[in-house]
Amino acid sequence: MSIVHVIVLAVVQGLAELLPVSSSAHVVVAEKLMGLDPSSPQMTLLLVMLHTGTMFAVIAYFWNQWKQTYFSSADAFKRFAVRLVWATALTGVVGEALIKVIEHTLFKGAPKSQIEDLFGRLDLIAPALACAGILILIAGLRKDGAGDTEETEAGSITRRPSGSVTMGQAGWMGFVQGLALPFRGFSRSGSTISTGMLTGASKERAERFSFALAVILTPAVVAQEALRLLKATHAAAATGAPIDLHGTVVFSLLGAVFSFAAGLVALKWLSSWLENGRWYLFGIYCLVASAVVFWLHTRGY
Repeated sequence: MSIVHVIVLAVVQGLAELLPVSSSAHVVVAEKLMGLDPSSPQMTLLLVMLHTGTMFAVIAYFWNQWKQTYFSSADAFKRFAVRLVWATALTGVVGEALIKVIEHTLFKGAPKSQIEDLFGRLDLIAPALACAGILILIAGLRKDGAGDTEETEAGSITRRPSGSVTMGQAGWMGFVQGLALPFRGFSRSGSTISTGMLTGASKERAERFSFALAVILTPAVVAQEALRLLKATHAAAATGAPIDLHGTVVFSLLGAVFSFAAGLVALKWLSSWLENGRWYLFGIYCLVASAVVFWLHTRGY
């Protein structure tokens, strides 16, 4: 891996992060095309550090919106925090259970295998993209925000006060985020925002909460991949083929810086277009991307 590889991957991550098209899938495909191994500890750490960079870009860009929505009062923050904890807890339970099932079925008899070993398989990324595309299409073809209202006892329809999603919507979004954890291609943002829309939230409300979920999830994933890299470094040293831990960490930190810059540029460029865009178009894009990824798999990538 060279500095050029890191810059290219950071730009890909930054451009794809805001879009519900699975930035991870795009980074993995780019790694494959450049002859890199996406399932290696070095590359999975780089991937999550690229996410970390764009996570900070998202925080910087959306901070004023979050401050007005989630931190406008103690009551608003309490509602938001409870829903965030609830959704994240469901993500952890569902995601960890699904990972254990996969590791004990697909990797039966291979005790050292881990879920990350699947990250470079384009034959799995392609159907994951297709599933995300179908979910986005279903959500996009429904009227945006049609359910973001509530009926009073007098029978009149009113808008919900500005704030977070409901407990039910947060729970479903956390559940689906857990399903997305093991699979590159099953867009986390696309699936959670679509789930929020399908359960009655407006796209804007679901989008704000989805990115907030990512901010909570990313540090835990970074810690997990850093620990995996440390274990791999010790194992490699024992076999006489040491991993350059210092170089990997430096490149990963540089990747986070580059993806932060690319993410900020992409957010400023794409946000106005997204506000006027049609959600279902991203579903079509994911289906087309799925076909392209599957074709690349047949070509030996």
